[in-house]
Amino acid sequence: MNVHISDDYRPSEDEEFMNPRQQEYFRKKLLKWRAEILADANQTIANLQEETIKEPDIADRASTESERALELRTRDRQRKLIGKIDSALRRIDEGEYGYCDETGEPISLRRLEARPVATLSLEAQERHERREKVYRDD
Repeated sequence: MNVHISDDYRPSEDEEFMNPRQQEYFRKKLLKWRAEILADANQTIANLQEETIKEPDIADRASTESERALELRTRDRQRKLIGKIDSALRRIDEGEYGYCDETGEPISLRRLEARPVATLSLEAQERHERREKVYRDD
């Protein structure tokens, strides 16, 4: 299915939920986000390969090592995000995108705009977080 959408298109509550235009809109949004993350990751790898630790001062060397560790943790989080983006793209292909994994109800367009990889409605997410907090406090 090849649906063309204009660059100024925004999903609306007035149209059928997850119609082909909305699906294509979120597919493009997810693909763009994925490409940006991969470009950032490639730049980080290039920077890390260029840098060699030549800091004579042990404090400067420790600071550089700390910055690298932080950058690598950030990249690891982004790698996990790529997995969530790929999963969202698969759900679009399977016609399951935009529906809550817990309730099967539509996830609000506002939530999907803010977090295109969301798999739970806001209400289900809040319930999930409350349950997690209860178990963490034990």
